[in-house]
Amino acid sequence: MTRVHRVLDPTAGVQVRPALCALGVMTKAPRAGRVKTRLSPPLTSEEAAALNTCFLRDTAAAIAMTAAEGLAHGVGVYTPAGEEDAYTDILPADFYLTPQRGDLFGERLTLAAEDLLGLGFDSICLIGSDSPTVPQAAYARATQLLSQPGDRIVLGPSHDGGYYLIGMKHLHRRVFEDIDWSTERVAEQTIARTEEIGVSIELLPTWYDVDDRETLRRLCDELLGDGNSGGYAAPATHEFLSGILEREGRTRIWAE
Repeated sequence: MTRVHRVLDPTAGVQVRPALCALGVMTKAPRAGRVKTRLSPPLTSEEAAALNTCFLRDTAAAIAMTAAEGLAHGVGVYTPAGEEDAYTDILPADFYLTPQRGDLFGERLTLAAEDLLGLGFDSICLIGSDSPTVPQAAYARATQLLSQPGDRIVLGPSHDGGYYLIGMKHLHRRVFEDIDWSTERVAEQTIARTEEIGVSIELLPTWYDVDDRETLRRLCDELLGDGNSGGYAAPATHEFLSGILEREGRTRIWAE
């Protein structure tokens, strides 16, 4: 099989043209039983993996619209190594791939930022794959902010206290240290770290992650009901959820 995506080797130095922001999606290969496990139930493990694939497609599509403006490039920052072909029909063909390194989550973020900057990107955004309806304008705004003179951190907070995006122009390891990951304190502590090191911070609109039954219902409200909040239309996710409703009814995933 001919590989679709260019895989960037973090050990090989600069490999991209200058003046670009890396819009890097942090992703795990969408295999059943390994992703979105908190969505089972109401979804089966196979459905949860399929929904994760839809999230990736929609997030990548929104990123691609930003990249088309010429200041950014999409990158899949993936794990595990050896699963590059899993993204052939998920990420746009012009996306780069680069492997994740490290074990703990904070370490993975730190090393991803280090690797992307080492590859020659002028700035980087690390983006979660759990928020398929983040407005495309948020990615464009992050790119614009990071293209301006002066050092800064850009943060896209999540309603659960985490964040869906963190961006920077230089590696600031401290913003990933002493963070209570997977708690409602992540964004608050990250902001505190930026104040500690004296770097200004710019906040994007607050959005939400989809990682349990309650937030799945919120996603259904937004995409299938009357809860539209101006987010990205997420067509792949919309089609997948609509298919379940058509086959099995509303109560299957979208109960009152």
